[in-house]
Amino acid sequence: MAKSYFIVPGVLLAIFWFMYSDFVTGYEEEEAAKLVAEQQRVEQEALDKAEAERKSKEDAARRTAEREAEEAKKVAERNAKWEAVGADIAKQTNDAKAESDNLQKQINELELKLAGLRSDRDSLNDEVFAAMKEVESARIAARNAEIEVQRMANMVSERAANSVLVKAPILPPDNTNRRR
Repeated sequence: MAKSYFIVPGVLLAIFWFMYSDFVTGYEEEEAAKLVAEQQRVEQEALDKAEAERKSKEDAARRTAEREAEEAKKVAERNAKWEAVGADIAKQTNDAKAESDNLQKQINELELKLAGLRSDRDSLNDEVFAAMKEVESARIAARNAEIEVQRMANMVSERAANSVLVKAPILPPDNTNRRR
């Protein structure tokens, strides 16, 4: 039995060693395969990451180019609108200036006309006042003439009334009525 203490553990150790070496080689192969797979996965992830970065850079560049093109288009449209509005304002300003010049000419003509009409009115007023003065003078002269005629008539009638020639003589009383 004493031999069995060495043989059984030796046999078991040999079986264990065989199984262990088989397991270790399989395990090492699996680990090597896992390591290779991990390296391939890391390399694939690196490639995928590099591809994703390339695509994102391309997309970012494309979006940046689109945004810049859109902004340039907006700026161009804004400038075009600005120019159009500026041209419209300039046209309206020129039209308003031309109309203002025409209206100023009309105002000047009308002011000259008004000045002429005012001077005509003043001269007509002077003529009317002169005519009214003459008419009033004529009325006063006529009134004075009438008063003078009345005064002369009164004077003549008073002289005539006071004159001896105009007085009736005192006649003797009529006897013809008494004889009868």
